[in-house]
Amino acid sequence: MTPSSQNHRAAANQQSKSKGPLLQTGGQGPKILAVTSGKGGVGKTNVVANISVSLSELGKKIVVLDADFGLANLDVLLGLTPRYHLGHVLFGNKTLTEIMVQGPKGIRIIPASSGIQRMSELTLAQRNHLVESFTNLDDTDYFIIDTAAGISRNVIHFLLSAQEVIVVSAPEPTAIVDAYAVIKIILAEDHEKPIQVLINSVEQAEDAHEVFCQINSVVKRFLNREIDYLGHIERDPHVPQAVRSQMVVTHRFPNAPASRCFRELARRISHQDGVMPSPDGLVWEKLLNDWVN
Repeated sequence: MTPSSQNHRAAANQQSKSKGPLLQTGGQGPKILAVTSGKGGVGKTNVVANISVSLSELGKKIVVLDADFGLANLDVLLGLTPRYHLGHVLFGNKTLTEIMVQGPKGIRIIPASSGIQRMSELTLAQRNHLVESFTNLDDTDYFIIDTAAGISRNVIHFLLSAQEVIVVSAPEPTAIVDAYAVIKIILAEDHEKPIQVLINSVEQAEDAHEVFCQINSVVKRFLNREIDYLGHIERDPHVPQAVRSQMVVTHRFPNAPASRCFRELARRISHQDGVMPSPDGLVWEKLLNDWVN
């Protein structure tokens, strides 16, 4: 982390503490990470799946929310067939735990639902029930939100509600421009939001760092901020092979170059534990309100 980024993170922590909780959790809750990309097709959902599994292999308890309510594909990527989805919690009689699907290495997935569009119809009691369900997530270290690609209103709301944002980009001009666009929108709303960039599908580490420097230099010049470099994923033919097998590459080909990259990224993320405050009821309330307003 750069000194500038650490200062931004400290300021964000103080701002969060000053607001005070709406609901008390009675203990440490999960860190909320949102993974996004300005451009579709850069491998964002595959990144989410592999990092989640790699974090689980490090002993972390992971819950993933598939937040692409229009084109949910996390379950397809992992070869899962969910019976229930978030709509059954909102408008049915299922609990959050009951709709979760068990993924590789014990990660838990909250399937997306087109019924999420009906959230504006929720009563106050239903909203409170959902907030309480998220607040009482047991035995969870990371709550990872796999957003839709692009910069729609719903995507931006998820990013602003998360404690930290990971932007996935690629060594392509359109991906670089779109990554900057989503960062610009985030910082316009919350200038202190911690943001890390991950460069996917590169030939070598030097190429990824060059792409990051391009993005970061523009952010510094026009937005008066610095962002952080999380790391890279090597371009690896084993990745599409694993996708066709509906498996994460870290399981299908554990010794592949991309698999080693994912495990290294998971280690870096886990070493950041304790940097951000644990989410309280206020965080979940904000997340819910952003969905419905």
